Amino acid sequence: MTMRKMKKSSLVLSLLVGMTMLTGCVDQHPNKTSEVSVDGNPLEVARGMVDELDHPVRIVATSPAVVEICDRLDLDLVGVPNSNVTVLPRRYEDCLRIGLAMSPDMELVSSVKPDWILGPSSLISDLKPKFETLNSQYAFLNLKSVEGMYTSMDELGYLFGKSQEAKMERQKYESFMKEYRTLHDGKQSPKVMILMGLPGSYIIATENSYVGSLVEMAGGTNVYAGSNQEFLNVNTEDMKQRNPDIILRCAHALPDEIVKMFDEEFQTNDIWSHFKAVQEGKVYDLTYQNFGMSAKFNYPSALEELEPLLYGEEDIYEEDVE
Repeated sequence: MTMRKMKKSSLVLSLLVGMTMLTGCVDQHPNKTSEVSVDGNPLEVARGMVDELDHPVRIVATSPAVVEICDRLDLDLVGVPNSNVTVLPRRYEDCLRIGLAMSPDMELVSSVKPDWILGPSSLISDLKPKFETLNSQYAFLNLKSVEGMYTSMDELGYLFGKSQEAKMERQKYESFMKEYRTLHDGKQSPKVMILMGLPGSYIIATENSYVGSLVEMAGGTNVYAGSNQEFLNVNTEDMKQRNPDIILRCAHALPDEIVKMFDEEFQTNDIWSHFKAVQEGKVYDLTYQNFGMSAKFNYPSALEELEPLLYGEEDIYEEDVE
């Protein structure tokens, strides 16, 4: 029996809100990692479905971040996204390009007859209806934090028989974090506000976003911590009352345009001149390469970039999780 002859199921890998796709049950503790389930059944059921296939599992990954995870797990793919920013691993250069991560071409996806489609949980509301049109299984990976990424990798490794590869990657991560956590012992945590730039506007990034989780890892205190959401719409008066020590600016997309937008906003809107962070010159633009929307394995580079911004120190540790 092949998977396509079975009832279609969905899988949420380490989704922070604890969502079970078919029941719509939402955990009110968003930072709690949920147990993976398929149609209300444990992950073992999904693994059994993979084991029952009479051919090598055919997988489509819809985002560059998910492709990188698959590469680390030594998984073959039949479809990968187009990307003008990220260079995909060479092993996938002959795979069908199925469109951009936010809007994959479902006709192209269908053409490679995938058994499983993998996407980031940040796009679940956009992609789930599209995935449901195909006779394939699908899973969404939690890439909103580094820990979420590795937990999703553990689960994905189990699902596709790559647990050993996942274990090796986790060991590298835990070794890195054990050393990294000692860097900020005894240091005062700076109060940080993170602005996520969109074309023509900007929003606040909380600790539930990827960039917010990186700031938290680096020892910073998000002045908008405590929300259940990744991003918030907040007026500048409220921002000023939070009195951040540091303002970090990053881009959802189109980084060059976003930097120009932020520069114009800070120059023309007088309220910014009353922020302590602006007065002390502690407003920084984060690089798009290190601070995207999804967790990636270059997080040590992102943390290294944050160190001098948060603490005024450079080159205080070595990057080594390869």
